[in-house]
Amino acid sequence: MTYRIAIGCDDAAFEMKDAIIAHLTERGYPVTDLSATADEDYPDVAERVARSVARGEHERAVLVCGTGIGMAIAANKVPGIRAAQIPDSYSAERARKSNDAQIACFGSRTMGVHAALVCLDHWLVSDFAGGGSAPKVEKIKQVESRNRVIPA
Repeated sequence: MTYRIAIGCDDAAFEMKDAIIAHLTERGYPVTDLSATADEDYPDVAERVARSVARGEHERAVLVCGTGIGMAIAANKVPGIRAAQIPDSYSAERARKSNDAQIACFGSRTMGVHAALVCLDHWLVSDFAGGGSAPKVEKIKQVESRNRVIPA
């Protein structure tokens, strides 16, 4: 399946982001670059990319910053989003199969470009397995639903 993919990065990750775009484009994926402008930080990018997935404009997305951690935290604040920081190919596969993560987050300062591309390929070909993981993902959705409005 060919997914519409949004991508975004901050100023720490332009080189990795460009390599990922080239990799995805070579494989026929339509990619929309929503990276940071001069006056933006990673939370701005993560929110913009995550909202594009939540609205259905993109089926999947990739976020890249220095570690991938900040992008994942920020993206997960958008209702309906499951973003996973992916340090290795096993985590990439499990992010999809066990957690149905729509957004993969990579760290340009914690892994090389080649490693990120290998992980990306694992993530792209993996689908949510359901089964024993389905009730857990439903519980994640319930936690999100209960916490959309925090009382004052």
